[in-house]
Amino acid sequence: QVQLVESGGGLVQPGGSLRLSCAASESTFSLYDMAWYRQAPGKLRERVASIIRTGSTGYAASVRGRFIISIDTAKNTVYLQMNSLKSEDTAVYYCKDLSGRLGDYWGQGTQVTVSS
Repeated sequence: QVQLVESGGGLVQPGGSLRLSCAASESTFSLYDMAWYRQAPGKLRERVASIIRTGSTGYAASVRGRFIISIDTAKNTVYLQMNSLKSEDTAVYYCKDLSGRLGDYWGQGTQVTVSS
């Protein structure tokens, strides 16, 4: 089965930035309708950003104006640019295919920790 591989997480100070990446394990699996989710300890997983093939994007209120989702079709990679990071952004971040082709598949995620 095709896998989605997230990367780019790490430890960053409040106010800093990170860019997360998500790539498919098979180059023939085109990424188009995609989303980023996150799950903090003790909390439910939540969607933070989404993008569809028309280019339309959506954001959770908590990240709007700070996070930007994009797709590089040439690299077949989805990105999440995260700016002005806050401690409450600390979570494991996952990308997910919204087209339904992968069912309820979730990757390993990438840990983002915002702390001084």
